Amino acid sequence: MMKRYLLAPGPTPVPSEILLSMAAPIIHHRSPDFLPVLDSAKKGLQWLYQTKNDVLILTSTGTGGMVSAVNNFFNQGDKVLVVNGGKFGERWTKICQAYGLRVDEITVEWGYAVRPEEVEDRLRKNRSIKGVFVQASETSTGVYHDIQTLASIVRNYDDTLFIVDAISALVAHDLRTDEWGIDIMVGGSQKGVMLPPGIAFVSVSEKAWQRAETSRMPKFYFNLRKERENLAKNQTNFTSPVTLIIGLNAGLQMLKTEGLENVFKRHEKLANATRKAVQAIGLELYPKESPSNAVTAIMTPPGIDGQAVYKNLREKYGITAAGGQDRAKGKIFRIAHLGYADRFDIITAIAGIEMVLKGMGYPVKLGTGVAVAQELLME
Repeated sequence: MMKRYLLAPGPTPVPSEILLSMAAPIIHHRSPDFLPVLDSAKKGLQWLYQTKNDVLILTSTGTGGMVSAVNNFFNQGDKVLVVNGGKFGERWTKICQAYGLRVDEITVEWGYAVRPEEVEDRLRKNRSIKGVFVQASETSTGVYHDIQTLASIVRNYDDTLFIVDAISALVAHDLRTDEWGIDIMVGGSQKGVMLPPGIAFVSVSEKAWQRAETSRMPKFYFNLRKERENLAKNQTNFTSPVTLIIGLNAGLQMLKTEGLENVFKRHEKLANATRKAVQAIGLELYPKESPSNAVTAIMTPPGIDGQAVYKNLREKYGITAAGGQDRAKGKIFRIAHLGYADRFDIITAIAGIEMVLKGMGYPVKLGTGVAVAQELLME
């Protein structure tokens, strides 16, 4: 028998408390029994998002939420600015192009964060830009973009919406939706809120709702105006993912018990310990700046295939991490510290990395990175 450890950036582990809550008998999504369940979930999401505005719940993966952020607020031919610094920035571009938007792209070298002044320069030179799309945490590279500074720039442009993919950043980073002026922010269930895949969350500002009035994009399933109307009645537009929403309430309660500030501090501490530990082994971080607290992307030593590290972690030691994508494939592997993660998950991950690398011929003294992680996680 081999015990399994899930340390990938999504899906992430689901606590037993949440699993047990979802084992309760199913209830009908239009029955009076479900009304308080959804009411609790929507209020809990407002707390997590730090917003007074609606946070809509869609039965889809996070990508569905990204689609809804495009087809509900724009028209074909609208010009938008996309920050593309990885596979998920690339996804914003592809979704916008699929709906006929004209994309002005800022291409950011993988491993780096976008320069806010470049966003400001593009907006200043082209006042017709209707939206700025960015990731908070670019999962493919392990980079966090400076959302607060970017929001402070975009909010100066009355006709421009600021749209953030926070699918892997939500919970791991302090994202102040209302205070900073984020117009649309997308989250997903299988990340920081500790659920199986299947729900997307989308917060919408009043500025964005005003824009929605003029959008003529085709929409049926991802119709956020209808979702808003139904949410006011504690319903969803189509069949609700009842079991997942019950689990969502359990997950939100766990986060509330811990306290939002403590949740952010925990993720920062786990991320810092991971970075310092792998550096002690002699490995380099893939992000050259602004590393994400959701996932650490690690460069493999010369001559060692990152995909082989990822594969050996899983097959030899039961640790599911993640490999590199696209141009980073074979060059990196990624360890998540997101959601239901604690200090011993990090110690396990670092021990597994040391064992795999030693088995592949890399000169590592076992326990080197583990000792660093232990010291930092005792503080």
